[in-house]
Amino acid sequence: MGQHRRRTSRRRLLAPTLLTALSVLTVATVVAGSHAPTPRAAAVAGPAAASPSPSVDAAPPADSPSPADSPAGSESPTDSASPADSPPPVSASAASATPSPVALGTTAVAPATPESATVGALFTGAVAPGGHFCTASVLHSATGNLLLTAAHCLSSTAGVTFAPGYRDGTAPYGTWRVTAIHTTTGWSQDGDQDEDFAILETASSGGRRIEDVVGANQLGTDEPFGTTVRLYGYPAGSEDPVLCTNTTGRQGTYQRVVDCPDYPGGTSGGPWISTATGHVVGAIGGYQEGGDSPDTSYSAYFDHTIATLYGEAVKSAS
Repeated sequence: MGQHRRRTSRRRLLAPTLLTALSVLTVATVVAGSHAPTPRAAAVAGPAAASPSPSVDAAPPADSPSPADSPAGSESPTDSASPADSPPPVSASAASATPSPVALGTTAVAPATPESATVGALFTGAVAPGGHFCTASVLHSATGNLLLTAAHCLSSTAGVTFAPGYRDGTAPYGTWRVTAIHTTTGWSQDGDQDEDFAILETASSGGRRIEDVVGANQLGTDEPFGTTVRLYGYPAGSEDPVLCTNTTGRQGTYQRVVDCPDYPGGTSGGPWISTATGHVVGAIGGYQEGGDSPDTSYSAYFDHTIATLYGEAVKSAS
């Protein structure tokens, strides 16, 4: 069992992964849902023993990011690539901190804003068109080097890089190598869809931490289900990120749901950013590893479970 007790009445996972409970470090091949292509299989780096939920500091206001100079390759939730052809840096005059309001439930290419620069694509090997397999986002921390994604997206760091703000085949802010994966024991041992989230560590690039370059999103926990969010993702067949804003609902005790069209394979791990607080309150994954329809997405609910994982990741990265 993970930190969330699984209900016997749960609907069957579309493509379940049965993981052998050998240890927190588990070798696994994960079968993805419709939101992500087959992930890379290898050793999962799990968290250490549970610690008290951390106090997540507010992320400082981020200046508009600029391109890299030399990039390197609660128990009961509340209802309610080389960048030679890179685009110019996002500036306050060019784009607001958040996207302009659009009709709820409408999906379109995400505009280039400081917020969208914190979202990027995960690659194995060279950062090139057609090579991305999942979405991730920069997560605020004192260490400045953490990412948030779905646990089912990857189980190995081998050759995995992250390109924030990736667009049109270019990595305008550089690339960062993923060096560690943190998941819960509920995921690594049981494939618990209520714990389908992962925190990744990245190495410095050109002497700079990723958060120092593009900023980050603060982790939000125990926030209401009826929250309006901006949902980002990188569809596997596109070289641009997409964005949809809509209000989330409650799929189950520990699952959020949102209706946004055209979120197919590749969008798993995409952040759900609250329009009210600016906190990241979910990541595409969870039920059916994100959902079996590209028009409806899910996320595991963020509460004490991910807060504990976050604390372990910060400790490890320090």
